[in-house]
Amino acid sequence: MERTAAEAAAGGKGAWRDGAVTYLHLLFYIAISGGQIFFNKWVLSSKEINFPYPVALTLLHMVFSSVVCFAITKIFKIVKIEEGMTTDIYISSVIPIGAMFAMTLWLGNSAYLYISVAFAQMLKAIMPVAVFLLGAAFGLEEMSCKMLAIMSVISVGVIVASVGEITISWVGVVYQMGGVVAEALRLIFIEIFLKKKGVRLNLISMMYYVSPCSALCLFIPWLFLEKPKMDESASWNFPPFTLFLNCLCTFILNMSVFLVISRTSALTARVTGVVRDWSVVLLSAAIFADTQLTFINIIGYAIAIAGVVAYNNHKLKPKPQGNEQQSADSKANPGSPQDVETSISTKEAS
Repeated sequence: MERTAAEAAAGGKGAWRDGAVTYLHLLFYIAISGGQIFFNKWVLSSKEINFPYPVALTLLHMVFSSVVCFAITKIFKIVKIEEGMTTDIYISSVIPIGAMFAMTLWLGNSAYLYISVAFAQMLKAIMPVAVFLLGAAFGLEEMSCKMLAIMSVISVGVIVASVGEITISWVGVVYQMGGVVAEALRLIFIEIFLKKKGVRLNLISMMYYVSPCSALCLFIPWLFLEKPKMDESASWNFPPFTLFLNCLCTFILNMSVFLVISRTSALTARVTGVVRDWSVVLLSAAIFADTQLTFINIIGYAIAIAGVVAYNNHKLKPKPQGNEQQSADSKANPGSPQDVETSISTKEAS
């Protein structure tokens, strides 16, 4: 009897410890994800650095990611690149994913030059609507009254939040919405890649293939749009340590997303992302002078987030058939399609 009680106590301590570690993972993800958003905003708009070149910044992130992934997989061989990638699949799937990823990061970072971090996060809430509509156009989503109602709630919330914005820049709005559409297309291409091509990749493998492609796609607009400005301007100053730290934080963010999903679930990661978004909106009002939240802002964003939560619950609700087997496969293989799709979809514009 005493042994049984001791085992129960040990099991309780183990469960408490395991739960504490999980919450630490979630808190770390919220901190590093929100911190990276503020870091990018500071780099792009601060007078101390004065580096208003979003394409160049994003290009550096992708080059850094490519180098690190190459070192991890080919030099130190910590992670093995999974097989199944062919030239045809790379051309038809990876290149479109990489191109849309480059567009997402480019346009999303460019928006920070014109609108506040808080308003940018509010506009990002429209993402499920773009994903759903484009998914329906590609035959990946089915129209239903419930989904249309959820999309309407999100849209109304974003519109109300936009009406409440005091100083709105339509250039920034266009950049942000362009980034949202590019991100939605990227997610559609990823879903086609996973479902129709049948290739399963963990996050490192996916980044190994996508990062160089995104870097190449970013190099072309940088060469023609930003390099001439950088050559003419002598006022910007980007310290090497700040550059390295910014790139490193972006890479750590990707790893934290993968760890959260591997330890919990895709739904937990998305709900945690909602908490992160609220934290970013509220903190940005205290940190940045260009952020002035109004009551209408908050009401509109609350409506949009309610719709996003409803979308997540509906989208990630387990299917009745084969649910137990799917759950077991997901735990046994953290690099399953659901994990890869979610880990990539929750990655912030770096």
